[in-house]
Amino acid sequence: MRIQYGVLGVFLAIAPSAYALEVKSPPVLAPLQQQAQAARLSAQFLTRFGYKPVPLDDALSAKIMARFIKSLDPDRVLFLQADIDKFMTNSTKIDDAIKREDLRIPFSIFNVYEQRVVGRMEYARNLLKQNFDFSGQETYSLLRDEAPWPQSEAESDDLWRKRVKGDWLRLKLAGKTDAVIRDTLDRRYQNSLERAFKYKSDDVFQSFMDAYTTSVDPHTDYFGARAAAEFDISMKLSLVGIGAVLQERDDYTTIRELVPGGPAQLSGKLAVGDRIIGVGQGKDGPVKEVVGTRLDEIVQMIRGKKDSVVRLDILPADVGPDGGHRLISLTRDKISLEKQAASKTILPIKDGEATRKIGIITLPAFYEDFEARRKGEPDYRSASRDVAKLLGELKKDGVDGVVIDLRDNGGGSLTEAIDLTGLFVGKGPVVQQRGADGKIAVGRDDLPVPAWTGPVGVLINRGSASASEIFAAAIQDYGRGVIVGEPSFGKGTVQTVVNLDKAANNGKPKFGELKLTIAQFFRVNGGTTQLRGVTPDISLPGLSDPKNFGEASYDNALPWTQIKPVNYAPTGNMAALLPKLQSLHDARVRNDRDFQRFVEDAAELKAQREKGTISLNLTERRNELAARKARLKARAQTNDGLDLGGDDGLQANERSLSADIAIENARRNAKDVLLNEAAAILADKVGLQEGLQ
Repeated sequence: MRIQYGVLGVFLAIAPSAYALEVKSPPVLAPLQQQAQAARLSAQFLTRFGYKPVPLDDALSAKIMARFIKSLDPDRVLFLQADIDKFMTNSTKIDDAIKREDLRIPFSIFNVYEQRVVGRMEYARNLLKQNFDFSGQETYSLLRDEAPWPQSEAESDDLWRKRVKGDWLRLKLAGKTDAVIRDTLDRRYQNSLERAFKYKSDDVFQSFMDAYTTSVDPHTDYFGARAAAEFDISMKLSLVGIGAVLQERDDYTTIRELVPGGPAQLSGKLAVGDRIIGVGQGKDGPVKEVVGTRLDEIVQMIRGKKDSVVRLDILPADVGPDGGHRLISLTRDKISLEKQAASKTILPIKDGEATRKIGIITLPAFYEDFEARRKGEPDYRSASRDVAKLLGELKKDGVDGVVIDLRDNGGGSLTEAIDLTGLFVGKGPVVQQRGADGKIAVGRDDLPVPAWTGPVGVLINRGSASASEIFAAAIQDYGRGVIVGEPSFGKGTVQTVVNLDKAANNGKPKFGELKLTIAQFFRVNGGTTQLRGVTPDISLPGLSDPKNFGEASYDNALPWTQIKPVNYAPTGNMAALLPKLQSLHDARVRNDRDFQRFVEDAAELKAQREKGTISLNLTERRNELAARKARLKARAQTNDGLDLGGDDGLQANERSLSADIAIENARRNAKDVLLNEAAAILADKVGLQEGLQ
């Protein structure tokens, strides 16, 4: 967990001294001995076994301090300059403290952070008692990550007055009355205040270790027990529970979704919107009230061993807080996370008089059930196995080509990246790895015959990283398919997970796990995706901000480099087709109204991002909103592209659950112009290869 707050998220400030007397103090958190031991043990691995070992010295100590403070106050709106000055007196002492197993420095900083959270939330709520004047010419800066910290309480107060005023104005522009605005914002700030009282030492330690590990390199991470469990679930796409997606809404843990075929859905006893107010273990264990309890803690209470019983005290969706509730029993079972697995669809693409069938395989991650594979289970779950099945189905469907959609696929198993490549190129080298010792190993696939020999396209964006880049790069180097989209993330390093408890011979888990960078990977042509990513053959517009997202945004990223190419035999020659594919693409999108809308929306989003400030003048904001709505109306936009004019000023948990789900469904069902164009480009490739154009 990285504790961060967005531009319009949590509001924190220091209350005036007279008002501060009313504020209850948050709990003082202290490190556990096992956390200090885990930090020292992690340091031993990081300084000895990393790909580029970084000594734990004063220089690294200063970087850790800076990152830890930034994780708490990324927009520099919480701490005063005096706080920072005090913190920095210890900036070169963290290295020695870790070696001594002493974590008092980060915990003392976090305790000040909690106090500032509470003070600012109370100050923000107090501001709601007054009215705001929106006729003046004031602005608020959204880009404060490099701004100076407030020098005084008065300066901080003025900063937060503008932030609260900005929140009020957003809701006012959305048509909310003053009474509704006061109630909405008061509940928002109250919820944020209450979260400050729920932090535990594990949260502090996780944040501190995040600062430490990412100071070594951007992709080294520490996982506490819960984070390790979540990582394991994300890789094997399964867990043992009741099959319900939960969301925190006004102190209630609410059922947002029921997983088809899970115990909750099959029981018929739960519905979307129902609230969990108590959890009991076994058939007759006591039921513990959980109203106001952290969502992650409730999730852990509901999960458990397969075939065990959990009892839930349910407040139905259609009754008030004082309404009747009911107690239900559910038997836990294995839940497959199918929404996070590979899936397929078929897009019909008009090509002159013909209609081509393009198969789309969407792959959210390179998942693999490591444990099941180690045990030799024949039917273990993995990305390449699922994709192989989908390819077989698409063959039967008679598709003319296949697009692999890797947008926002952040990677996963290196083995799966190699195996997935083999499905399209067959037997041969896929990736090279250079370890800390300089030795180079070649990752190869041994599939004798590709599972799919037809035309291939790969759709990537800035969120396509690591294993996604290995696959896309191999497809490109082999000339096997056309790469379409944005330049990818640029992560060219390999990590392994070290179980610190096994390393320390612990019988019971207490130290967590360390994801450690151990190698850099290179393409079969000798280049690396590090820093530069994979450059698409045909570029499409995107929504990401390359300045703040991607490997190049890290100040300690490894540089781009290259090694000797490996001996491999390309299976195609995309270079000969690219000029014609580019020409066909340019001509098509020039007259594609939906595509041009997307380009306009992406440009406006970029302009808003770069502007960096918002006006707090009601007339100016109304004029901006009217101009945006007029532009959307003029182009007769329905649900296509990005609707930048529909800001309701609310956070997700402030809307009704039905409204929130409706928005989510509308976004999911909106026309995907980039995917459609990627399919059209592949259809062009099919036509060119058939000699029809």
